[in-house]
Amino acid sequence: MTDPLPMDGKGPKVPPSYPPRTPPPQKKPVEAPRPQPSTKPGTSSLPLPGPQQARLDTRRPRMAIKDRRAANWALTAYPWTATQAVRKVTETVRTWGYAHPKDDVLEQTVRLLVDAATADEGRRISVHLADQDAMLLVVVLSHTGAGPDDTVLSDLAAVPGTASCGTDTSDEGRRVWAVLSTERPRSRTTPAA
Repeated sequence: MTDPLPMDGKGPKVPPSYPPRTPPPQKKPVEAPRPQPSTKPGTSSLPLPGPQQARLDTRRPRMAIKDRRAANWALTAYPWTATQAVRKVTETVRTWGYAHPKDDVLEQTVRLLVDAATADEGRRISVHLADQDAMLLVVVLSHTGAGPDDTVLSDLAAVPGTASCGTDTSDEGRRVWAVLSTERPRSRTTPAA
């Protein structure tokens, strides 16, 4: 025998024979329509100035180090920051497998660069390190509006193994940089008499 259907005050409880009611569709689209690409190029070039016309003063691009090993550190600009920067740069150069320049050359270069940047009296500096083709680039930014100061360049050029050095000002602040050779210095031989 079959069990009788359960009863309530309205009659027997029967399962519904229709699907449950679904909510009405939304009136607004779920996602805004995406913009269509324009047919015109996004950039345009300016014509070159004539012989008697002045060049337009354009913003310099920000510093970018691409396609090479690089490391950087943001440090607070204190007088003892140079010691911290020397330690970080030396450790990184050695982990990259370079035996040259010697530690004292790295120390002298980084100290000169960091001291020049902290002399601009900013709150922070950043030290950037990169390598390519047996050369090391060390750049220190002061992040202040100080103008270029060429007094440090003669000291940087006197460091053995310095291939190039310079200073300039950009929208990121004053940059002081040096390029060091990682090749072992050649020994000089005296000519036979």
